[in-house]
Amino acid sequence: MSAPASATGRARIGARTLRTDHWWLPPLVTFLGLMAFVIYGLIRTFMNQWYWVPEHNYLAPFFSPCLSAACVPGSSHFGQPFPDLGWLIPPPIFVLPFVLGFRLTCYYYRKAYYRAFWASPPACAVGEPHSRYTGESRFPLVMQNVHRYFFYAAMLVAAVLTYDTVIAFKGTGGGVGVGLGTVLMVVNVVLLWSYTLSCHSCRHLIGGRLNHFSRHPVRYWLWTKITWLNGKHMLLAWSSLVSVALVDLYVMLVAAGAITDLRLFN
Repeated sequence: MSAPASATGRARIGARTLRTDHWWLPPLVTFLGLMAFVIYGLIRTFMNQWYWVPEHNYLAPFFSPCLSAACVPGSSHFGQPFPDLGWLIPPPIFVLPFVLGFRLTCYYYRKAYYRAFWASPPACAVGEPHSRYTGESRFPLVMQNVHRYFFYAAMLVAAVLTYDTVIAFKGTGGGVGVGLGTVLMVVNVVLLWSYTLSCHSCRHLIGGRLNHFSRHPVRYWLWTKITWLNGKHMLLAWSSLVSVALVDLYVMLVAAGAITDLRLFN
């Protein structure tokens, strides 16, 4: 007969894990991917240039909406309510906290950076190096509970980026035109909306408080669609993260004159 379970309900073994596969690879790849985005984001934020292409109305997503008096002419589609506060507080600083707040408190990203950066735990069936576990009951992790409010801010930012994409359909000589930058911006807003709407908070908002789906057929239909998206939340989290950086990089290269926008038609 097997030995009875211990009082703690866990097997007492000396090894950190008995896994023989490359369990350390996923958290390592996650760490490298997130660090690459963080480094790129910091460089672009404090670079504070090459984010607006006036001839095509291309605005880099890291600088949208551009609400500071430091913004270059033409890039402020919603006015400039904030003053120019110097290089320490470039225009993205006024918006990025809300965007990052949504991603940092996202249920998927919590799992990703808890494992990759804090090793809490680094993988399933692998012991963590921490002596205590308090969950998200103390500061600063108790702030994860404001995720639902960051969701509303993320919806607003996605709407602004959608507006940026619409006005990017500008021809070289006026009228309607489409370039590679326009296509990339369309793909970006589709991925951003998909990621935002696949959020667990959105799913709860649509159908979490309903006791009878049969009495609310429209909300039930929406809930099933959001649930389908929610199953792809991890994929959408990464793809939207990459698309934001890719569009921002493309606009930067065009604005700097390093490349010319490939026009599909003018």
